[in-house]
Amino acid sequence: MKIKNNLKHKLKRILIKYKLWVFLQPIYETIYKRLICLMPEYRNRQNKLLNFYSQFIKRGDLCFDIGAHFGNRTEIFLKLGAKVVAVEPQEKWANYLEKKFGKNPNFRLIRKGLSDREEELPLFICEEADSISTFSNRWKTGRFSDYKWDKQKLVPVTTFDKLINEFGLPAFCKIDVEGFEYRVLKGLSQPIKYLSFEFVKEFFGETKMCLNYLLSLGQATFNCDFYESMQLYFPKWVGAEEISQEIESINDDLLGGDIYVNFFK
Repeated sequence: MKIKNNLKHKLKRILIKYKLWVFLQPIYETIYKRLICLMPEYRNRQNKLLNFYSQFIKRGDLCFDIGAHFGNRTEIFLKLGAKVVAVEPQEKWANYLEKKFGKNPNFRLIRKGLSDREEELPLFICEEADSISTFSNRWKTGRFSDYKWDKQKLVPVTTFDKLINEFGLPAFCKIDVEGFEYRVLKGLSQPIKYLSFEFVKEFFGETKMCLNYLLSLGQATFNCDFYESMQLYFPKWVGAEEISQEIESINDDLLGGDIYVNFFK
């Protein structure tokens, strides 16, 4: 199969290659949103997101947005009529989420991180590009290794199971935690209908650990998309071995995206 590359994906890869993506991302996203209104090829982006996530989320569903950051997925989930629990440990972005969505009765904010047990953990903050802030030491050695991690802050973390005990079992969960996915998933002790988690090629060994752990929770099948294409790569859900082999066979050191997990098909 071939990855669908459009202008957006090519530009994003160039920015990542030259260490500019995390710095320019807010400007890029702002300009991109404006282009949606101005350029025909981008006008349907919001509808594309809505259509993509509508295959997982129905009106009234409960969704978790783990690593909500500035809420681009929270916004989509709310527009689909879901009840959203957003988890965000960075005070700056938690305040932003509260201001943007706090009056929506379907929105709840958890000002914590997620891990495999309740405790306090150091959050490594890259002040020049806080979108790559992480609980993972290893994450700092990957494609963003040239950046300075100049601040640490102890923040409380809870677990997936604790969220479920408090809010209920979600129909869908998005996990975007900058290299900390395995620890987050280890805090989950039961299957949920659908979830997604981020991966990057340089740490794909940890991605396979995530796949194996999810299989220990129940019968699961998988799919993926690359560079937020909002298009599932495989025409049907596949096993862990098939998705691992396919991703590892792609000759792209900067390959990244999301793996989607389906426990009910």
